[in-house]
Amino acid sequence: MAQQTLSEFVGAYRAGRYDRTKGRLSSWILGIAHHTALRAIRHGRRDQQAGTALLEGLHDESMLRSIWIDERDRAIFSQAMSSLRQDSGMDERTMQAFELVSLRGVPAIEAAQQCRMSVDQVYVAKSRVTRKLRDLVSQMTAAFEDDQAQ
Repeated sequence: MAQQTLSEFVGAYRAGRYDRTKGRLSSWILGIAHHTALRAIRHGRRDQQAGTALLEGLHDESMLRSIWIDERDRAIFSQAMSSLRQDSGMDERTMQAFELVSLRGVPAIEAAQQCRMSVDQVYVAKSRVTRKLRDLVSQMTAAFEDDQAQ
């Protein structure tokens, strides 16, 4: 259903059917997903139970909004990390120390050994990357929200 929703979204968007004055892009996409699920169930697709459970979830606007925001935040975080790696000039060891401690939960002493750094350097690296990452995520989220509001 996700692929079908994406396919329908791209076709409709290219055809100029999205009207920014009528609401957010995310709401429009969620509507497409809702109608895609309805059609799938109506046409008796194979996995009727999964489709019915999905349809029940699609009626809960707050659940859909929560899923949308979670996915948006994951995409923004991933893009921010990629941007930090490519464009920030951050040292590879600094990024590695951050990822080990902050993302993988590796103890600082172990991360220090793996990165050939002191424990203090690991904490400094974590702080630097966290600050830059927080700024990037904030900028990207604001840009996304601005685009959605237009």
